[in-house]
Amino acid sequence: MFLHKALRLPSTMNSQSKAIARANIALIKYWGKADSNINIPATGSISITLDALCSETVVSFEESLSADEFSLDGESRPEYVPRISRFLDILRERADIKTRASVISKNNFPLGAGLASSASGFAALAAAASAALKLEISPRELSIVARQGSGSAARSIFGGFVEMHADRSKDGEGSFAEPLLESSAWPLEVVIALTDRSEKAVGSRQGMNRSSATSPYYVAWLDASAKDLDRGRDAILNRDFQMLADVAQSSCLKMHSVAMTTQPVLMYWNGATVECIRAIQKLQQDGVPVFFTIDAGPQVKAVCESSAVQHVAGALQAVSGVKEVILSGLGAGVEWG
Repeated sequence: MFLHKALRLPSTMNSQSKAIARANIALIKYWGKADSNINIPATGSISITLDALCSETVVSFEESLSADEFSLDGESRPEYVPRISRFLDILRERADIKTRASVISKNNFPLGAGLASSASGFAALAAAASAALKLEISPRELSIVARQGSGSAARSIFGGFVEMHADRSKDGEGSFAEPLLESSAWPLEVVIALTDRSEKAVGSRQGMNRSSATSPYYVAWLDASAKDLDRGRDAILNRDFQMLADVAQSSCLKMHSVAMTTQPVLMYWNGATVECIRAIQKLQQDGVPVFFTIDAGPQVKAVCESSAVQHVAGALQAVSGVKEVILSGLGAGVEWG
């Protein structure tokens, strides 16, 4: 049974609007597309939304603009404009307008480094643009829109524990995210070991396409998804930390096994990534309630009970090659400002 919590669009909406969305990390991963044209994932996924990592986006639709403009963290980024424009066209069509937009976005964490910046970025963009256009849109519809910018952005529309569905209907209406459990119901903590601040050489979307075409393990990965989703969902609804740890770590390692057997090889880890895994395994042997997960990048996320957060942070900070440790609780869904 899914828990539904309504989102509220601002009561007054102008041609300009600001929204904040938070990054999420998948505990039960997806890796691959069923339909790249409308960005339907090949499998479902389950994630947690992080309070500490967020994107803030301001969208202004202006008649004076002849083309969309995009600024990120204080710098004009014209190379991203085509992708931003295609995404905004989805909402412009719904609003029956052609007006171009100025998009100003900023993150409080590194871009493209395996910390889900595209998830928070496109969730914030979807929310801000929808509000600026005065669209009447449900939470489910907003997640469907966000998904078309980034598959994981659909999950950042909501807070706490979130499940993404991968229904393969031709129009994509069956592929959406929805809340599974509110963060206050099971307030886990996350310790992020940042091992490299630079953008990864191969983005997630490109990596997924290569994996589905070349990895000999890809079909087995798809076949294992339904069972992992069932176990992960049950673990969350029953607040069973050990069960969630087992299935989340297994899902993570299976995803990276697919990546590592892709041609050419996708090696998102570095040496510090491996050492962080070993440090977490040592904590587990000592009875500390913690587990690891890693998205398409070298950063390690240690999920733990609140009583263990300082112990876990200290252990990861001591790993050679860890540049910074970030602490985060579970966060809320999109907010308008």
